[in-house]
Amino acid sequence: MFIFICLCSWSLTGVFGDEVKSVSVMEGDSVTLKPNDADIMGENLIMWRFGQNNSLIVKINRNDNKRQFFDERFRDRLKLDQTGSLTITNTRTTDSGLYQALGTSKITPLSIFNITVYAHLPVPVISNSLSSRSTSKCVLLCSVVNVGHVTLSWYKGNSLLSSISESDLSISLSLPLEVEYQDNNTYSCVLNNPIINQTTHLNTELCQPCPDSVPPIVFICIAAAAGFLLIVVTVGIFCICRKHRKTDKEVQTHDSEITYAEYTALSSHSNVHLTVKQILSYRMQ
Repeated sequence: MFIFICLCSWSLTGVFGDEVKSVSVMEGDSVTLKPNDADIMGENLIMWRFGQNNSLIVKINRNDNKRQFFDERFRDRLKLDQTGSLTITNTRTTDSGLYQALGTSKITPLSIFNITVYAHLPVPVISNSLSSRSTSKCVLLCSVVNVGHVTLSWYKGNSLLSSISESDLSISLSLPLEVEYQDNNTYSCVLNNPIINQTTHLNTELCQPCPDSVPPIVFICIAAAAGFLLIVVTVGIFCICRKHRKTDKEVQTHDSEITYAEYTALSSHSNVHLTVKQILSYRMQ
């Protein structure tokens, strides 16, 4: 999709003293830079230069409609027509910079454009920060990674609460927010650049109270359970010991009875021998 965007057009007094037109475009889109018709009138050769080094990237001879491309960074991504309009397709963030259209009849550029190519934005991620143990507030953190030329903001409804901006490329941003646990307002985190924005709304489940101390009822239940378990164990041990004690006593009684029986038997046997001896002695007399 070809788009021609000339946003936030402003004038700068540069080395050439010409108007610089600012253009913003989304990465991957196409952009067309069109010089004024009056500026190119009478120009047979039109050239486009890019960057601080004024590198020649393309030129066209309007007489024979012959084009020449010079910069490999723009391979198969440049289109230049008879009007001198330059179209850049499949734009990249590295395409950002100054573009100058030049002719042969003038020393100064015919037109100057300052292009800013913005990368696609990630969706902000809202998390519950664990760094705070406040009992009355929920500490949230909105984060994005690998972004540049963006603004990260917290909103309460449509009201801006806080924001942070970054012009560097490929950087990570985080923005905290404290919210009361009982707050029923709508909160959202917005990441934006001059082209688009990405919004994440706060999920209320992320902001639930997390008590620092255990309620007393929990301790009571634990103590009761521990006491009951102790009683059960004590009774069990008592029953086992009593059973073993009874068994040992029965064994001892049985052993005593056997010993007594053996002793009685031996005693009776001795008495029998004694009686017989006495009888024999008596008869001999």
